Amino acid sequence: MQTIIPPVLNEFKNELEYYKLDTIKITALPIEDGEILEIKRSKFLGNPYLPLQFEYPKDKNDKPLILIAQLNFSEIPTLQNYPDSGILQFYISATDWYDMTDYRVIYHENTSIDHQTDFSFLTDDLYEETPIFCEHRLQFNKNSEYGGSEDFRFDIKLNGKDLYDYCETLSKEEADQVESLFDASGHKISGYAYFTQSDPRDNKMSNLSEDLLLLQIDTDEQIMFGDCGVANFFIHPDDLINKRFDKAWFNWDCC
Repeated sequence: MQTIIPPVLNEFKNELEYYKLDTIKITALPIEDGEILEIKRSKFLGNPYLPLQFEYPKDKNDKPLILIAQLNFSEIPTLQNYPDSGILQFYISATDWYDMTDYRVIYHENTSIDHQTDFSFLTDDLYEETPIFCEHRLQFNKNSEYGGSEDFRFDIKLNGKDLYDYCETLSKEEADQVESLFDASGHKISGYAYFTQSDPRDNKMSNLSEDLLLLQIDTDEQIMFGDCGVANFFIHPDDLINKRFDKAWFNWDCC
């Protein structure tokens, strides 16, 4: 899918090319009653693909973590430095996910190994506080982004003005087009990150400034992180290339 730069920004096309990033937009569709997704499918919530000898991940209190996302890269358009096969999984605590300390990111490179089928230990009470309310099937579309207004990496000046001041010089229709182009919200893999508060990587006291967006899960009709919040997983480029997904870190914020 080709992102169209609105005419009002035509004079800045060369500058915008510098900020262009590929992203995979995710459409999350709640499954129908009685529907069961195949164990290896990409999904939000649901049962994971786990090899027979692989121990199900648990939290610090020895309770099962909750799978919030499973990405099967064989179903996903290719992205530079991302796998083109294997299954990547994101788990959070059933009860203390808001602390952002009890989570796991697990990558299964070989998905031909016989897998577990008994998840009866994942009882309904474990899902009472999950920010994802039901299982979703996922659809993927590759796209391009030219910036994200909340992402600290997007620091373009338009006629010497920052984005918000520049929009003040436009008509409402033009400003809406510009803001839409630089809106980084939604479910996605890679690209610019969206925040309701601030970008945690924009901190001179930390070493997170090079980290990339691995996965973003946003609020929608069946997903709610806090009060209309958004969840992000980030990873350093070297760890991404070397498939060290256990190095990824979790962040979320809300209004």
